[in-house]
Amino acid sequence: MTNVIYAVAVLGILGAVFGALLAYASRIFHAEHDERIDEILAVLPGANCGGCGFPGCAKCAESIVAGKAKVSVCPVGGPAVAAQVAGIMGVEDPGTERIVSHVYCCGGDRASQKFEYDGLKTCAAANKVAGSHMACPSACLGFGSCVAVCKYDAIHVENGVARVDTDKCVACGACVAACPKGLIELVPARQKVFISCRNTEKGVAVRNKCQVGCIACTLCAKKCPAEAITIENNLARIDYAKCTNCGICATVCPRKLIVDLAAKPAEAAPAAPAASAASAAGAQ
Repeated sequence: MTNVIYAVAVLGILGAVFGALLAYASRIFHAEHDERIDEILAVLPGANCGGCGFPGCAKCAESIVAGKAKVSVCPVGGPAVAAQVAGIMGVEDPGTERIVSHVYCCGGDRASQKFEYDGLKTCAAANKVAGSHMACPSACLGFGSCVAVCKYDAIHVENGVARVDTDKCVACGACVAACPKGLIELVPARQKVFISCRNTEKGVAVRNKCQVGCIACTLCAKKCPAEAITIENNLARIDYAKCTNCGICATVCPRKLIVDLAAKPAEAAPAAPAASAASAAGAQ
């Protein structure tokens, strides 16, 4: 009986000691919860897409409060969320510019193939087979790996090449990471004119592989009134800081690879009026 009482007493003393130590440790290492984290989390879109570079919106909110991320770090929320976060943090509204994804290829069905691919229907798998079945080393593979990761239904494969719906795109960056060819980039939403090609081979090689590849003819650079286009490594490139979206380059490109999203589609020619029955009868 004495041994039982002794054991209980020892356990009670040890419990009291460890409890005191834990209480002391909790007081020493206690970190105050910043209410701004909850406020920022409430205005974030809750997509948990990782487009901000952090694993989820909660970590994003913590990083903003800790000063490890800008108030405009959330690409999904865009300028509206950035302004709200700036208000919570008590800093100036950054006036964030909206950005969207763009696919730098317009080949698709107009690009040649080296061989018939019959493997897994993913871009990553196709890219591992001799650098892909496409003759152009920078061609969109068209299997829609970017489509599969987009949570916003903002990208689709049309005529063998991925296209972005800029009205739906929130610039989460998922498609950028999914493209094994590195053909998708985040660009300013205000930009409407793009040289949608990434092939840096010489003109003859490009002509043999794609009907719409850039051959570095320099016409776009010569005609650009803003001097926003240069030829670098056999490929025309646009400086978006200089570009005015005038669209002149798109009209002079002989390969028709320069995309002008602001251009109105060409109107179909009006159909010829049908001859009236009276006219037909008179003709007889």
